[in-house]
Amino acid sequence: SGRLPIAGASVELHATRAGARGPGTLASSTTGPSGTFSFSYRQTRPERVLYLTVGMSGVVRLAAVLGGARVRRIVVNERTTVAAGFALAQFLSRDAVSGRTPGPQNAALMAQNLADLRTGQAARALRRAPNGGRTSTLRTFNSLANLVVRCVRQAPGCGRFLRLAAPPRGRPPRGTLQAIANIARNPWQHVAGLFRLARAGPRPYRPALRRSQEPDAWTLAVRFVGDGRTMNGPGNFAFDADGNAYVANNYVFSRKRLEPVCGSNLLLKFAPNGRYFPGTPFQGGGLSGVGYGLTLDPDGNIWAGNFGFAAPGCDNQPLHNSVSKFSPGGRALSPPSGFTAGNISWPQGTVSDRKGNIWLANCGNSTVTQYPDGRADRALNFDDLGIVEPFDIAINQRGQAFVTGNNSDNVAMLNPDGSPTVRSPISGAGIVRPMGIAVDSRGNMWVANSHLVDVPCPGPVMLPPSSELGGSVALISSRGLPLTRSGFKGGGLTVPWGISVDGDDNVWVGNFAGKRVSQFCGTRPASCPPGVRTGDPISPDRTGYGFDGLTRTTGLEPDPSGNLWV
Repeated sequence: SGRLPIAGASVELHATRAGARGPGTLASSTTGPSGTFSFSYRQTRPERVLYLTVGMSGVVRLAAVLGGARVRRIVVNERTTVAAGFALAQFLSRDAVSGRTPGPQNAALMAQNLADLRTGQAARALRRAPNGGRTSTLRTFNSLANLVVRCVRQAPGCGRFLRLAAPPRGRPPRGTLQAIANIARNPWQHVAGLFRLARAGPRPYRPALRRSQEPDAWTLAVRFVGDGRTMNGPGNFAFDADGNAYVANNYVFSRKRLEPVCGSNLLLKFAPNGRYFPGTPFQGGGLSGVGYGLTLDPDGNIWAGNFGFAAPGCDNQPLHNSVSKFSPGGRALSPPSGFTAGNISWPQGTVSDRKGNIWLANCGNSTVTQYPDGRADRALNFDDLGIVEPFDIAINQRGQAFVTGNNSDNVAMLNPDGSPTVRSPISGAGIVRPMGIAVDSRGNMWVANSHLVDVPCPGPVMLPPSSELGGSVALISSRGLPLTRSGFKGGGLTVPWGISVDGDDNVWVGNFAGKRVSQFCGTRPASCPPGVRTGDPISPDRTGYGFDGLTRTTGLEPDPSGNLWV
């Protein structure tokens, strides 16, 4: 605890097979007067997640996540406990970890970006740029660790900490590890009360949040920059079955903020721990300033719509008329100029349906292109759809495509053969300057309404003064019926752009302005806080989930571990 040893504590090493309920104990020990312990164990199979729990008197449960790592020396303290509680929040129940591969395994990797297992300090990724002193996360992380100290040292207020960390209308957690996981799951709850406790001491972990730095929610956000000389203007994500992230890269990298930049010819791949995947970046295949269009087909191949971003002043105007295809390993499967069939023009949303048909929203000529079975030689182009400057596409369970019309304030609904349905285009429902669209498990469509963004195809994105910023979220049934009148608001919405739906059908929105992410209750209110109904905001109305490290947020996606990538 800080620099103080913990004597007489019971230490157990657990291994959980993916999907199994309850831990299997591999070894146990008791700490000596100097806080040390030792044991040996057989190395388990790699699909198991290894983690340590430390039990003391009463409700104290410390923890550390090893994942599949071979570790000879480890420090367990309040910092490693916060790292375990946040990283494994989706899989932790009564101090036991369970879940489907690759969720817990990837979560264990992410925990190591928060705490250093060998020293008990904040991890190097969290201590240094682009994190460290440049954002509020390190201070927030240490403040959460200081909350756990209160119980370890039997300081007054431990009971209050556990009560504040109870789930909504639920019982206080049995221990401090579960308390941290509850805070991660409900970051909006009892923020001020927890902040006062964290400030009241003891506070061995520094730097921590100062009196004037009360957070709007207890979220932890970690920034990654790859190799630090490639990524510029990441636009959207697509995740594979292993939790690796493919990232659209808008611009050529530049360290000069005022230097005009042209469209990038690179596609990026990140491992689940936020590091560049071997072989990254991918090149060739006609890549040209990929914007928002990125998808994986049923075979795991990556498709990228070449929007051809170029900042004002770029001397070399990139191409805007193709789509690129890559194997999962990064081999270009499209020609050097990309696939151009199908009258592609400034493509944005690029989506594969379950049959492997590739759909592209052509912002430049207000049409939609389809490659049946992913074959460019069978390309189709659909026009006269009643939409202007289409931006994004989502597919329902019947294979019908919903396409947002950014400059026509509506959504086209197309049958699998590209023909408009009788209800297409869909207007009203609060649809105003729509951007991203996402489908939930019931086939309902959620639309991010920016209220003001005119998609640059071509032309720059222009925003009015901040006093005029707002936005809404619209809901459309799988059969094309508007389910809102004026759209859902609140939750910190400030120029909504990207939108996604998680495994509980809750809705997440990326805000282009305001440095925040918004969360809304979806069509399964049972997975939302008590009393919250479909369309109600979960994130704070005034601030959303704020993070000072965000810049012009567009795409956002949850991964198989429950992390949200922005």
